[in-house]
Amino acid sequence: MEVWEKINYLLEEKKMTKQEFANKLIMLEPKLKRTSEIPSVQTILGYLYGKRELKVELIPYIAEVLEVDEQELFRFDIEYASEYNIRYSKDAREILELLYYTPKPMIEHIKTVLRKYKKTYEDGVKEI
Repeated sequence: MEVWEKINYLLEEKKMTKQEFANKLIMLEPKLKRTSEIPSVQTILGYLYGKRELKVELIPYIAEVLEVDEQELFRFDIEYASEYNIRYSKDAREILELLYYTPKPMIEHIKTVLRKYKKTYEDGVKEI
């Protein structure tokens, strides 16, 4: 997954249109290094469609608009390929972050429950 795809993924997750994103980004007045100008809506949309190379100096502004840390734009550990699963990606990331605070017995319980779901799923697939 490319960074522009991850941005679009987060836009969909946050139910924000590309146009809304572009407008919010422009309101932050990021300046491009080469031109010292704020990128236009058309330029930003070019980034979002993968038609233009995303400029690194925009990353902090993009992260601010999306309300994520900058590293989130480069993390691809929680990716889903289907429309159904995209609704759960935010929940999955939150669960991963909260696991740090979870005592070992609870982790073991979670693993046991998830293994049961996995087995049920695999058994269902075998029947098809």
